[in-house]
Amino acid sequence: MLRVWERAYGYAKACGIIGKSFVGRRIFDLSGVSRLSDLDRLIFPQTKGDLPERELLVDLEDRIIQRSIGQIMTLVKAFTKPPNLLIRLIRSYEYGDMKTVLNALATGEAKSPGFTDIGRFRRVAFEAYPDVKAMVKGTEFEVFLKDLLLVNQGGVQSLQDTVALQIKIDTLYYTALWKDLRGLQKKERRTIENILGEEITLQNVVWALRLRTYYDMFPEGIQEKLISLESKKFLAPAEASLSMALDTRTDWLGWKYAFLLNPEKPNEHWKADPRYLQNAASEYLYHLVRLSFRHWPFSMESIFCFIKLKQFEENLLISVAEGLGMGMSIQDVFTLLEVTP
Repeated sequence: MLRVWERAYGYAKACGIIGKSFVGRRIFDLSGVSRLSDLDRLIFPQTKGDLPERELLVDLEDRIIQRSIGQIMTLVKAFTKPPNLLIRLIRSYEYGDMKTVLNALATGEAKSPGFTDIGRFRRVAFEAYPDVKAMVKGTEFEVFLKDLLLVNQGGVQSLQDTVALQIKIDTLYYTALWKDLRGLQKKERRTIENILGEEITLQNVVWALRLRTYYDMFPEGIQEKLISLESKKFLAPAEASLSMALDTRTDWLGWKYAFLLNPEKPNEHWKADPRYLQNAASEYLYHLVRLSFRHWPFSMESIFCFIKLKQFEENLLISVAEGLGMGMSIQDVFTLLEVTP
């Protein structure tokens, strides 16, 4: 449990960082950017490098991630005993890296895809790649991987189901995060529980649409793959969507998250778009978090919202960088991501 002075310090520090971050109205400071080098100078004013655009993209994305993690960890490490929930949020990067590494192993990549440095909060020995046993020894992934991978002398022989793997890692993460949340006092978790519940529910909704659209899976197969925790309410909207026609917009009327679906366009046959839904869901969660950030100052809830806002900013800046790298205009990127302040 955080002490009173830690709450005050954490909130003041968080407000200071957010005030200089690309969230809220500051998102539109990005509007004048037309090249990766412009974006680099806007985010990192002290930058003096002159890398070619192709090399700059990779370098810039890495610095954006490290900037975000650095600001988050600066705040969390200032606490005498950081709550498990905050540590788990930092370790979300490790769960994401596990997805990337295991996919690389499954496709036989000899070179490690790399990992995000989260300092003393890291548990997985990614540097041991491709020896998966050495990587995950002593971590929660050690038991988890026994049911998913066929391992031969430390190397991956084959992967049973990459889609199942992605969802199972999501389930592993959210199960642990929800348990960490339950470890907080009730008065400390009201907003967090609401936001996290929406996030898990929308993860299921997006997965359900992706599995139907890209993998032609039947409802029965999809239901067993979704993230299932202690409450069925996280599954209900996704399960309800499974009976709705993918090419009939009126079928989705009355569905809880119909407002996040791609709109109908004149002279164009409508079809549910998983990418649009994912972007719209992310934007919806961003606004929910932003509205909640200052609602409960000097609380765990405000620190939780701070971390989520930094991660949303990170994803936005990386998407902008990738869009510019593909020759897109900043307005096209904003439209694609459904970005609003």
